[in-house]
Amino acid sequence: MGDWSVLGRLLEGAHEHATAAGHLWLSVLFVFRILVLGAAAERAWGDEAAGFACDTQQPGCQSACYDSAFPISHLRFWALQIIFVSTPSLLHLGHVLHVLRRRERGRQRAAAPRRRRRRDGREARGRARLRGALLRTYVCSVVAKALLEVGFMAGQCALFGFALQPLYACRRWPCPNAVNCYVARPTEKTVFVLFMLGTACVSLLLNLAEIYHLAATKCRPGGRARAQRRPAALAV
Repeated sequence: MGDWSVLGRLLEGAHEHATAAGHLWLSVLFVFRILVLGAAAERAWGDEAAGFACDTQQPGCQSACYDSAFPISHLRFWALQIIFVSTPSLLHLGHVLHVLRRRERGRQRAAAPRRRRRRDGREARGRARLRGALLRTYVCSVVAKALLEVGFMAGQCALFGFALQPLYACRRWPCPNAVNCYVARPTEKTVFVLFMLGTACVSLLLNLAEIYHLAATKCRPGGRARAQRRPAALAV
């Protein structure tokens, strides 16, 4: 399915200020979604088209039935899901980099000593505080991830259901009549369908937990006051 290392490095930077639920969401994304998708699920769907057989010799009938049974490949659907749910975090990372670059230009215009600018630049790259506009974009990114998870889960259930049946009855042109088609290894593929749906549910719960934590500790006035009273070394 391709190299996911670039996406992994970007998401690690985007989740630098994430809560424990956010870091756990990132681990679930890498281990239970990307790794499983590339290492195991791809093998199970390797013969998806070749293993789909129909009781017909009508030209074009089997291809039409395959398109009806699988409007989109499961692997491509899950790859799109991973990319889309990761996009809000990447947008937040872009905002963080924009803020840090703007601060660095401000330091350069202030004509501070060169050594001082270098030290401040190193600190700023790793310690952009999650407050103000950065906090708002981060909260919006988590909410967007939760909504995208719900949308893709609903789409998966609508397109594929919860299980693959070994027999698929096709009534699609140019088939002359009802044709029986057979799916290769339906039980194994059903396991992966349920597994990917379960990991999406876990990711959704982690997003909701992070939203609750951010609302309780950073968005409420009392939570912000408690965070400001903490020592600087413990502040986010």
